[in-house]
Amino acid sequence: MLNEIKNDAQNRMTKSIESLRHDLTKVRTGRASTALVDHLKVNYYGSDMPLSQVATVTVTDARTLTITPWEKQMVSAVEKAILASDLGLTPNTAGTTIRINMPALTEERRRDLTKHVHGEGENTKVAIRNIRRDANQQSKDLLKEKAITEDEERRSQEDIQKLTDKAIKDVDEVVKAKEQELMAV
Repeated sequence: MLNEIKNDAQNRMTKSIESLRHDLTKVRTGRASTALVDHLKVNYYGSDMPLSQVATVTVTDARTLTITPWEKQMVSAVEKAILASDLGLTPNTAGTTIRINMPALTEERRRDLTKHVHGEGENTKVAIRNIRRDANQQSKDLLKEKAITEDEERRSQEDIQKLTDKAIKDVDEVVKAKEQELMAV
C-alpha cells in the first residue's frame, strides 16, 4: 500500500516536471525552433488540425522557420493561424512557402520571459508540494485505519519528502536551463 502511494506520487511529480518542460518549449528564445508552432491549430476544411498534420515545419537557419503546407489552398489558413496565435510573429509568404523570421529579443523582453519562466517553475513546485500533501494524507489515513504502524507512516513521509526534494531540484534545473537559453545572445 505504501509503495503504491509512493509510486503514484513519484509518477505525478514526474508528469508535472514533463508538463513544465513542454510548456517552456513554447517560450520564445532568440533562436528558431519547431516547438514554437507545435501547439498551433489550423482550420482544415471546418475542423481544427495541428499544424504538423497539414504542413512541414523546418528550421532554415538560427532565426528562420519555414512552413510548407501540403496543399496550396492551406497557405492562407496557416497564415491566419500564425497571426491569430499569441506568438507575435509575422509570416512572410512566397508562393506555397511561409517563412517566419524571428526578431532578436531585447534585453527587457528577455527579463520578462525569465520572470515568466520562474513563475511557471513556481507553479510546478506548488503542484509537487500538493502531490506530497496528498501522499502524506493517504499514509495518515492508513495509520488511522490501523493498516500500518506509526514507524511505517513516518518512514513513508520521509521517503515522500525525498521524492519531493528531488522533484523540486529537477524543476530548478529545468528553469535554470531555460533561463540560460533565454539570456544567451
